[in-house]
Amino acid sequence: MREEGKNHKSSWPKVVARKWLNIKSSANEFNSDYRTKALLQRRRKSCSNDGIYVVVPEELSEEWLMETSNQIERPGFDQRAEPITSSLDLRMFVGTWNVGGKPPNDGLNLREWLMSKAPADIYVLGFQEIVPLNAGNVLGPEDCGPAAKWLSLIRQALNANTTNPASKQPPVPNVKPRVSFSDLLSLEDDDQLTDNLLNLRLNSCSSEEGSPSPSDVSTEPSGKVQHQYCLAASKQMVGIFLCVWVRQDLYQHISSLKVSCVGRGIMGYLGNKGSISISMTLYKTTFCFVCTHLASGDKEGDAIRRNSDVMEILRRTRFSHSSRILKKTISPDTILDHNKIIWLGDLNYRLASICGDTYELLEKNDWQALLERDELKIEQKSGRVFKGWEEGEICFAPTYKYLTNSDRYVVQTSMSKEKWRTPAWCDRILWKGEGLKQMCYVRGESSFSDHRPVSTLFSTQVNLPKYPKSTPKITFQSSTAEELLSESTEEFLLVARTQSCIQTTPRFSVTAQN
Repeated sequence: MREEGKNHKSSWPKVVARKWLNIKSSANEFNSDYRTKALLQRRRKSCSNDGIYVVVPEELSEEWLMETSNQIERPGFDQRAEPITSSLDLRMFVGTWNVGGKPPNDGLNLREWLMSKAPADIYVLGFQEIVPLNAGNVLGPEDCGPAAKWLSLIRQALNANTTNPASKQPPVPNVKPRVSFSDLLSLEDDDQLTDNLLNLRLNSCSSEEGSPSPSDVSTEPSGKVQHQYCLAASKQMVGIFLCVWVRQDLYQHISSLKVSCVGRGIMGYLGNKGSISISMTLYKTTFCFVCTHLASGDKEGDAIRRNSDVMEILRRTRFSHSSRILKKTISPDTILDHNKIIWLGDLNYRLASICGDTYELLEKNDWQALLERDELKIEQKSGRVFKGWEEGEICFAPTYKYLTNSDRYVVQTSMSKEKWRTPAWCDRILWKGEGLKQMCYVRGESSFSDHRPVSTLFSTQVNLPKYPKSTPKITFQSSTAEELLSESTEEFLLVARTQSCIQTTPRFSVTAQN
């Protein structure tokens, strides 16, 4: 029995009862790299590998990220004119992988999967079966151990080239080191103070335009800029796990992060099957990412169960709002209310009819002939599910079911002890919304599980707010060294001398009288 199960024996009856009765507890909380003082009291054990996280409660998840220029934007105040919007093109990598209930090993390299194409600005990664779907995991407390390992491997893969960015920056000749204000206070010589003060002001002028710090951006030897990535949000429900990573410089432009979980497993409510949805606003565009694991099986009628799962997920997914927060704008309540929606996961749709030529087509790599029997395409074309949704052209082999640690399908060997399964495209990515252009749709070749990972790269447009009137930016104008010194040298000298007097030993002392 795993360690977490030992620590939570006393809570098992309560956990089981809440799951069976579908009573929500922490379903609206998620893990994130974002840090805020208002949430320090709500911290708990994280699924993050380095402890930089925050648990976001429902009542704060709407407005807690609305931060611009280091000032919190207060909804209901600071009324402005209606903004004029412009757009920005970003790249978004979306990947899904059923990992078969196996925890990742330390040597698992995700970089080949995540970096198969050009680096993206946003990474959306969904997993299924990160834990075995046994009774202990389905009915008991969440086992966060595997999720922590996956987050650690993803962070390493995304930030592999930015571990020591400062060492990659070329040295700047003849530039004095930057002097802090505390250093100035410790100087005794007025001339030395004057020289360092000038150096401080000149350094301030040169960095006023807001150039990125070395911790945000690094440069490869080839000169290609590499960005660091931060965990915007992650959420686990039994074996389903969804995480969203963003470029660090996009961090401050994300708001209204929310999650919603829908269980569709045992009795239609437990989390061995179902969905995790993450809603967020980037600049002025709303995104919804839906990671699902639908009903399994290749018998007649199983496709109808999968259709029912999709409809129930759309119906029951709700991103709640707190009445205690006065909102300036209303964020989306449902999946379909968002500007851009990505649906990913193990959808479990199989081949509708098994004919004698199925295996011949498989040996010939005739994917188009096999796809004519694909349940998802048949159900979608008939209008019974995903009406109006898009999926890219599939030009890769079926992603299920493989022998573990092998490139052979289960049906290709009579020695297999695995269940007999016809190969199928179970792992899919669909989308809905304007301004999304798919650049590629491929599968990975890792033999870690009985599924192959699938990924896509999108070019996506986001709306940028552009206000007609903005607060003028305070900048330093070009001036001589004498003018700079005349403005502030005296006040710095005064503060320095005052500090020196405070630190001087007093001439008189007072002793207590008995």
